[in-house]
Amino acid sequence: MSDVDSPWLVVGLGNPGPEYAANRHNVGFMVADLLAERIGGRFKAHKSRAQVVEGRFGPPGPSSRRVVVAKPMSFMNLSGGPVSALRDFYKVPLAHVVAVHDELDIDYGALRLKLGGGDNGHNGLKSITKAQGPDYHRVRFGIGRPPGRMDVASFVLKDFSGAERKELGYFVDRAADAVECLMLDGLERAQGTYNT
Repeated sequence: MSDVDSPWLVVGLGNPGPEYAANRHNVGFMVADLLAERIGGRFKAHKSRAQVVEGRFGPPGPSSRRVVVAKPMSFMNLSGGPVSALRDFYKVPLAHVVAVHDELDIDYGALRLKLGGGDNGHNGLKSITKAQGPDYHRVRFGIGRPPGRMDVASFVLKDFSGAERKELGYFVDRAADAVECLMLDGLERAQGTYNT
Protein backbone atom coordinates (compact mmCIF):
# COMPACT_ATOMS: atom_id res chain seq x y z
CA MET A 1 0.00 0.00 0.00
CA SER A 2 1.47 3.37 -0.98
CA ASP A 3 1.53 6.21 1.53
CA VAL A 4 -1.15 7.99 -0.50
CA ASP A 5 -3.59 5.12 0.07
CA SER A 6 -2.55 4.53 3.68
CA PRO A 7 -5.00 5.53 6.38
CA TRP A 8 -4.42 8.49 8.69
CA LEU A 9 -4.41 8.10 12.45
CA VAL A 10 -5.62 11.17 14.34
CA VAL A 11 -4.93 10.83 18.05
CA GLY A 12 -6.61 13.22 20.46
CA LEU A 13 -4.56 13.31 23.64
CA GLY A 14 -6.21 13.41 27.06
CA ASN A 15 -6.92 11.43 30.21
CA PRO A 16 -9.80 8.95 30.40
CA GLY A 17 -12.60 9.36 32.94
CA PRO A 18 -15.36 11.89 33.61
CA GLU A 19 -13.31 13.80 36.20
CA TYR A 20 -10.86 14.86 33.44
CA ALA A 21 -13.35 15.41 30.63
CA ALA A 22 -13.44 19.24 30.74
CA ASN A 23 -9.74 19.76 31.69
CA ARG A 24 -7.44 21.89 29.56
CA HIS A 25 -5.24 18.79 29.17
CA ASN A 26 -8.16 17.03 27.45
CA VAL A 27 -8.66 19.42 24.56
CA GLY A 28 -7.28 16.70 22.23
CA PHE A 29 -10.20 14.44 23.26
CA MET A 30 -12.62 17.31 22.55
CA VAL A 31 -11.27 17.70 19.00
CA ALA A 32 -11.36 13.90 18.49
CA ASP A 33 -15.01 13.84 19.63
CA LEU A 34 -15.92 16.51 17.09
CA LEU A 35 -14.07 14.71 14.26
CA ALA A 36 -15.91 11.48 15.16
CA GLU A 37 -19.20 13.39 15.03
CA ARG A 38 -18.30 14.76 11.58
CA ILE A 39 -17.59 11.23 10.30
CA GLY A 40 -20.91 10.15 11.80
CA GLY A 41 -19.28 7.42 13.86
CA ARG A 42 -19.30 6.28 17.49
CA PHE A 43 -16.20 5.47 19.47
CA LYS A 44 -15.70 1.76 20.10
CA ALA A 45 -13.20 0.06 22.39
CA HIS A 46 -10.17 -1.32 20.53
CA LYS A 47 -7.71 -3.93 21.79
CA SER A 48 -4.94 -1.31 21.62
CA ARG A 49 -6.29 0.33 24.82
CA ALA A 50 -7.90 3.12 22.84
CA GLN A 51 -11.34 4.09 21.63
CA VAL A 52 -11.55 4.42 17.86
CA VAL A 53 -13.86 5.60 15.09
CA GLU A 54 -13.12 4.74 11.45
CA GLY A 55 -14.35 6.76 8.49
CA ARG A 56 -13.40 9.00 5.60
CA PHE A 57 -12.87 12.74 5.10
CA GLY A 58 -13.12 14.65 1.87
CA PRO A 59 -15.29 14.31 -1.21
CA PRO A 60 -16.15 10.76 -2.33
CA GLY A 61 -13.60 9.33 -4.73
CA PRO A 62 -9.82 9.04 -4.92
CA SER A 63 -9.12 12.29 -3.05
CA SER A 64 -10.95 11.22 0.11
CA ARG A 65 -8.84 10.08 3.07
CA ARG A 66 -9.36 7.00 5.20
CA VAL A 67 -8.98 7.98 8.83
CA VAL A 68 -8.95 6.39 12.25
CA VAL A 69 -9.74 8.87 15.03
CA ALA A 70 -8.49 7.60 18.39
CA LYS A 71 -8.55 8.48 22.07
CA PRO A 72 -5.95 6.50 24.06
CA MET A 73 -7.51 5.09 27.24
CA SER A 74 -4.16 4.81 28.98
CA PHE A 75 -3.30 7.96 30.87
CA MET A 76 -1.66 10.85 29.01
CA ASN A 77 1.91 9.89 29.95
CA LEU A 78 1.40 6.37 28.52
CA SER A 79 -0.13 7.41 25.17
CA GLY A 80 2.76 5.91 23.15
CA GLY A 81 1.69 2.27 23.71
CA PRO A 82 -1.83 2.61 22.29
CA VAL A 83 -0.59 4.82 19.41
CA SER A 84 2.04 2.24 18.38
CA ALA A 85 -0.49 -0.60 18.63
CA LEU A 86 -2.96 1.32 16.45
CA ARG A 87 -0.28 2.14 13.88
CA ASP A 88 0.64 -1.55 13.64
CA PHE A 89 -2.97 -2.69 13.47
CA TYR A 90 -4.06 -0.20 10.78
CA LYS A 91 -0.66 -0.09 8.99
CA VAL A 92 -0.34 3.68 9.31
CA PRO A 93 2.95 5.29 8.21
CA LEU A 94 4.44 7.63 10.84
CA ALA A 95 3.96 10.62 8.51
CA HIS A 96 0.17 9.95 8.64
CA VAL A 97 -0.03 10.18 12.44
CA VAL A 98 -1.52 13.41 13.81
CA ALA A 99 -1.40 14.13 17.56
CA VAL A 100 -3.84 16.82 18.73
CA HIS A 101 -2.76 18.24 22.09
CA ASP A 102 -2.82 21.17 24.49
CA GLU A 103 0.14 23.56 24.33
CA LEU A 104 1.19 25.89 27.17
CA ASP A 105 3.47 28.13 25.11
CA ILE A 106 0.74 29.37 22.79
CA ASP A 107 -2.06 31.81 23.66
CA TYR A 108 -5.46 30.32 24.41
CA GLY A 109 -7.23 29.17 21.25
CA ALA A 110 -4.29 29.76 18.89
CA LEU A 111 -3.21 26.84 16.71
CA ARG A 112 0.15 25.72 15.36
CA LEU A 113 0.61 22.76 13.04
CA LYS A 114 3.98 21.14 12.54
CA LEU A 115 5.73 17.94 11.57
CA GLY A 116 8.28 16.51 14.01
CA GLY A 117 10.14 18.41 16.72
CA GLY A 118 10.55 18.11 20.46
CA ASP A 119 7.91 17.38 23.09
CA ASN A 120 8.24 20.71 24.95
CA GLY A 121 7.69 18.89 28.26
CA HIS A 122 4.32 17.45 27.14
CA ASN A 123 4.06 13.95 28.63
CA GLY A 124 1.73 12.64 25.92
CA LEU A 125 4.12 13.67 23.16
CA LYS A 126 7.10 12.41 25.15
CA SER A 127 5.49 8.96 25.35
CA ILE A 128 4.56 8.86 21.63
CA THR A 129 8.03 10.03 20.56
CA LYS A 130 9.70 7.45 22.79
CA ALA A 131 7.54 4.72 21.23
CA GLN A 132 8.00 5.65 17.57
CA GLY A 133 10.29 8.64 17.01
CA PRO A 134 9.42 12.32 16.52
CA ASP A 135 8.41 12.46 12.82
CA TYR A 136 4.64 12.70 13.19
CA HIS A 137 2.32 15.70 12.78
CA ARG A 138 1.18 17.77 15.72
CA VAL A 139 -1.80 20.09 15.98
CA ARG A 140 -0.92 22.25 18.96
CA PHE A 141 -3.92 23.87 20.65
CA GLY A 142 -2.92 26.86 22.76
CA ILE A 143 -4.08 26.92 26.39
CA GLY A 144 -1.77 29.73 27.54
CA ARG A 145 0.42 29.81 30.66
CA PRO A 146 -0.84 29.36 34.23
CA PRO A 147 -1.61 32.64 36.01
CA GLY A 148 0.77 33.89 38.70
CA ARG A 149 2.65 31.09 40.39
CA MET A 150 0.14 28.34 39.72
CA ASP A 151 1.78 24.98 39.18
CA VAL A 152 1.71 23.83 35.54
CA ALA A 153 0.33 20.37 36.45
CA SER A 154 -2.53 21.95 38.43
CA PHE A 155 -3.28 24.34 35.57
CA VAL A 156 -3.54 21.70 32.83
CA LEU A 157 -5.69 19.45 35.04
CA LYS A 158 -8.19 22.24 35.75
CA ASP A 159 -11.29 22.84 33.64
CA PHE A 160 -11.32 25.75 31.21
CA SER A 161 -12.47 28.97 32.90
CA GLY A 162 -15.96 30.38 32.33
CA ALA A 163 -14.57 33.04 29.98
CA GLU A 164 -12.57 30.43 28.05
CA ARG A 165 -15.58 28.12 27.75
CA LYS A 166 -17.52 30.84 25.89
CA GLU A 167 -15.09 30.49 22.95
CA LEU A 168 -14.05 26.85 23.39
CA GLY A 169 -16.57 25.44 20.90
CA TYR A 170 -15.33 27.80 18.20
CA PHE A 171 -11.67 26.94 18.83
CA VAL A 172 -12.31 23.18 18.94
CA ASP A 173 -14.21 23.48 15.66
CA ARG A 174 -11.29 25.38 14.09
CA ALA A 175 -8.80 22.74 15.31
CA ALA A 176 -10.94 19.99 13.74
CA ASP A 177 -11.00 21.99 10.47
CA ALA A 178 -7.19 22.24 10.65
CA VAL A 179 -6.86 18.44 11.04
CA GLU A 180 -9.09 17.89 8.01
CA CYS A 181 -7.13 20.43 5.97
CA LEU A 182 -3.84 18.78 6.94
CA MET A 183 -5.04 15.37 5.72
CA LEU A 184 -6.69 16.61 2.53
CA ASP A 185 -4.46 19.51 1.42
CA GLY A 186 -1.12 18.90 3.16
CA LEU A 187 0.84 20.59 5.93
CA GLU A 188 1.83 23.80 4.12
CA ARG A 189 -1.72 24.67 3.14
CA ALA A 190 -2.97 23.84 6.66
CA GLN A 191 -0.22 25.94 8.27
CA GLY A 192 -0.94 28.87 5.95
CA THR A 193 -4.62 28.75 6.79
CA TYR A 194 -4.68 27.87 10.48
CA ASN A 195 -1.36 28.79 12.16
CA THR A 196 -1.93 31.81 14.39
